Amino acid sequence: MAEFVVFTLAGAMGAFGDLAGHERRGSLLWPARSAILGLMGAALGVERDDDPGQQALGAWKVAVGTMLTGAMLRDFHTAQTVPTARIRRPNSRRAALAALARGDNPVLTQRDYVTDCAFAVAVWGGARAPLVAALEAPHFVLYLGRKSCPLTMPVVPRLIDAETPVQALAAATRPHWARNASIGSVASDVFEGMSGVESLRWDDPVDRSVWGFRSRRVIHTGGPG
Repeated sequence: MAEFVVFTLAGAMGAFGDLAGHERRGSLLWPARSAILGLMGAALGVERDDDPGQQALGAWKVAVGTMLTGAMLRDFHTAQTVPTARIRRPNSRRAALAALARGDNPVLTQRDYVTDCAFAVAVWGGARAPLVAALEAPHFVLYLGRKSCPLTMPVVPRLIDAETPVQALAAATRPHWARNASIGSVASDVFEGMSGVESLRWDDPVDRSVWGFRSRRVIHTGGPG
């Protein structure tokens, strides 16, 4: 028997980073480990340049169970960057932007989202009571991958004793609009006694300053990963 912190993530839209290029930002169907740790860090008030705080987040192990997934949504928009040569002089931003409007071509970019989504999350291996308190009253605003994706319900953290992460996930609070939602596929860090299909995911953050990630072993159960 182990003790888990279990909570719920639900939103009208979520973005769960895949390999990211400048012009295309895809999305997984469920939040990656880095997304969960980032959300926990936001709740705890861990700043981006707080190296000890960022490293402490790495002690946590993560399991995510899918309750609801809607359709994929792709958003198209344009992006422009002021060329470095035009902003070398102080107070030149207005002139640089005016120059862009006179003829520089914008870049068409794509962003993928998952709509009408809800996930159960179980974490273990760190200080549980402070995390529960932080999730109940987050230091920073929590969102689902991007700031344009707010949560549609409180995360409702709970301490759960269970044999495996899968059992712990079953105790997560369901959204009020899907009270009978079941836990479908589960993607979990390795846990003793837990079986399933194993894969490697490059979503374990190791250096926040340079966005460095390493691979981790993930166990998938209950459906496609």
